[in-house]
Order: sequence, then C-alpha cells, then structure tokens
Amino acid sequence: MVLFATSQDLGAREKQDSVFDEGEDAIVESAREGLRAQAEALVQMAQRLDGSFYDALELVLGCSGRVVVCGMGKSGHIGRKISATLTCTGTPSLFLHPGEASHGDLGMVTRDDILLLISKSGETSELAWLLPHFQRLDVPIIAITANRRSAIARAATTVLDIALERELCPHDLVPTTSAVSTLALGDALAMAAMKRKGFTAADVTRIHPGAPTGAPSSRGGGNGNGQLR
Repeated sequence: MVLFATSQDLGAREKQDSVFDEGEDAIVESAREGLRAQAEALVQMAQRLDGSFYDALELVLGCSGRVVVCGMGKSGHIGRKISATLTCTGTPSLFLHPGEASHGDLGMVTRDDILLLISKSGETSELAWLLPHFQRLDVPIIAITANRRSAIARAATTVLDIALERELCPHDLVPTTSAVSTLALGDALAMAAMKRKGFTAADVTRIHPGAPTGAPSSRGGGNGNGQLR
C-alpha cells in the first residue's frame, strides 16, 4: 500500500484524470488521430519497402521445410499470428517460443527450415542468445526489426525494416504501432507467397473444414464475399 504520494505522482494522476474527464467527442477524435497515426506508419513503411522483401519472399518460396517464427513478448504474440497466417495460406510454419527453445525446443528447427525472427530493438536477449545455435544449423534468417545495426539484423540473411518515429503509446513504450507494422508486413509476405504458389480459394477452404464459410462465392468458397468467418 502506498501511504505517501510525491508531487510528481499527484501531477501524473491529475493529468490522467483529466484525460478521463474529456467529453465523448474529444475521446472519439483522439481515437481517430491514433488510427490515422497507425495508418500513416503503414504508408511510410510501404514507401521504404525495397528488394529485401523480394529476398525474404524467395527464401520462403525456396524453403523445403517450415518457416519457424520466433519472437518474445508482444513480438511473440504477433509472430504467432504471422505463423498461423502462413500455415493456412500454403506455407507450413510453426512458432518457436525463445524461452522454451533454450530448454529443448531448439530441436524443432531443422536444416530444411528458415527462421523469421521478430524484435523491434533487434537486441532481445532471449533471441540474441539463440543466434549462435541458429547459425550452427546454417539456416537462413529473415529479421523483422526497427534497428538495422542490431545483433539480430547483422546475423540475418535479409532484414525487413519496421522503423518508426514513435509508438502510439503516449509514453512511446508499449509496442503498438510497431506491432501493427510487423503484423502488416507478415501478412504481406504470406499473401505474396500465397499468390506465387498459386494457392487458391478452394485450397483455403479445404484446410478450413471447421469454419462456417456460408454460401460459396464466385471465387470459390467463402461467405458470399469470398471470406471465411
């Protein structure tokens, strides 16, 4: 229990209370500004996208094993989604938790696989510690990071850049904009691989037997808009 609060604590609390005292219109407009900031970050990332994306795609297409996605914390949560998207669009993938990797799950990675390492800083200790083990396997590494000079970027075969001016978080701490950028980049990579492999709508619905797809669309499966629900 905190018995005494400093003037700094009280000031921060008053500032926080003032935010919650804002009217409905101000709160909604603040949310709009946040969404616009996220969208602008994606536009800037799209403008920076270069041949590294093509190199990453070629690694994915040339992989005879699986795309092993690895990330810690929020990057790990995003990584799980990217891995799931790859898997359901024709590119076998699995998620490797860095903590579990150091306790035996490194055995999940084979020489036929490629690695997709996600770290905004590029210096995540749980990932950096695994680099020598990955290099010993001599597997290609795709790094998604905001720091091209980082240990993870230097160890990578190719780097996908998610550099940004700041996070949506008012303290510029919590992964928000960087998480959105990473997920969007992972989706772009999965969709590019899907197109190059000729993975059709019928292929998608075939591996989603439990999904209520509704009435088939003209594109072959889906809910009328060609989408899974």
